[in-house]
Amino acid sequence: MIQLENITVQVNKGLATEQTILNNLSASIKAQSFTVIVGANGSGKSTLLNTIAGNIICKDGVVLLDGNDVTKLPDYKRSRWIARVFQNPLEGTAPNLTIIENCRLAALRTKNKYLKIGIKKSFENHIKNQLAILEMGLENKLNTLVGNLSGGQRQALTLIMSVLDDCNILLLDEPTAALDPKTANTIMELSNKLIKQYQLTAIMVTHNLKDAHAYGNRIIQLQEGKIVKDIEGEAKQQLTSEAMFNWF
Repeated sequence: MIQLENITVQVNKGLATEQTILNNLSASIKAQSFTVIVGANGSGKSTLLNTIAGNIICKDGVVLLDGNDVTKLPDYKRSRWIARVFQNPLEGTAPNLTIIENCRLAALRTKNKYLKIGIKKSFENHIKNQLAILEMGLENKLNTLVGNLSGGQRQALTLIMSVLDDCNILLLDEPTAALDPKTANTIMELSNKLIKQYQLTAIMVTHNLKDAHAYGNRIIQLQEGKIVKDIEGEAKQQLTSEAMFNWF
């Protein structure tokens, strides 16, 4: 569960260019729910995600993850709860390491690392089985440098990596924005499958109203750092694409 209480984020405070990005925002995200966040550019979507992740430390308000106050914790100290997929497929992986090496590091994300991380045959077989789900042939390219993969392949790999270690929360930051339509559809279907399979609490920021309509059981619209629409459950399922388009 994610609890946000009176979150305010400002930039250039005290200057003529002072701007409030999040304005006294409060929200409760239920465990094992899939929430989609939409809004125009500058509405605060990415800032909200960064505040939850710990990339932005808010000075006003409280962030609770599973009842734990993490308000002042940086992102790496929140990794025991959070995995993240970024908009840019180049983020989230190490390009100079192989697929299997990236997966091994992901599996040890919240654990102590030693001089030798070790890759056993059992782990290799496990990764092959996980990658086979993608139907991209990556299970046969375990020793390929990730930097040699396409953007879609890297984004799919990042998704698989996100569930290799224990996490409760998955943050998706416009995960298909840089992908072609076919690959984007594959990524969204995979995301939805993993969220359900691992019973994750998921939040996705997107500009794609088609995806916002098709996925998730709750949709939140931000405007000028505030929540202006919050629709979930049956009401979300009955929401039409045309109605969503008219929000903008």
